[in-house]
Amino acid sequence: MRVLVIEDEVRLAASLERGLTAVGYAVDVAHDGVTGLHMAREFPYSAVILDIMLPGLNGYQVCSRLRAEKNAVPVLMLTAKSGEYDEAEGLDTGADDYLVKPFSYVVLEARLRALLRRGGARTHTVLESEDLWLDPARRACGRKESAISLTPKEFGVLESLMRRGGEVATKHDLLEEVWSADFTGDPNIVQVYISAVRRKIDGPFGTDTIETVRGGGYRIRGSHTAV
Repeated sequence: MRVLVIEDEVRLAASLERGLTAVGYAVDVAHDGVTGLHMAREFPYSAVILDIMLPGLNGYQVCSRLRAEKNAVPVLMLTAKSGEYDEAEGLDTGADDYLVKPFSYVVLEARLRALLRRGGARTHTVLESEDLWLDPARRACGRKESAISLTPKEFGVLESLMRRGGEVATKHDLLEEVWSADFTGDPNIVQVYISAVRRKIDGPFGTDTIETVRGGGYRIRGSHTAV
């Protein structure tokens, strides 16, 4: 899942990016409202973590413009304001949840998971291919009744492939969605994780789920559904 953090406090934004990346999210960061709004319009993020006090456009304005454009991305607002009217204004502009600074990172992550579960119920986020299933909101995977344990990055790679419903994902696609848009490491890391995912979802079951498309990338074989 890919999350957009719109936060002008550089240290806080970096901390959120590190923490969310460590548990498997791909994270993009914007430090002002204008850039954040543009990014939220351009990419279908799973969620937006949105500060209120932003240069350019404040969080209220960013959220209200997204909602006016029928963009239903889940929004978790962050603010140093703790008054009930501030919270009400945030929710009235279309935010789904509201968290006051300073906050516990554990609570933020739990609130984010809750938002994704609610959003997933609207958008059918349980992905299936034959007897393989992936539930992004619960961070769970398996074949029929057998659970499969994946690391955060392995989960991200498989989710990115399954969301495409059999369409090819290039190496660049996977790097951008699972790592970050500004990834500068060795792109062959994708092959390493594809191999790791294959060992877990196919090896024990005698299946062959991920197809390598020569000169193209990777895709999921078989029929696909989202339920």
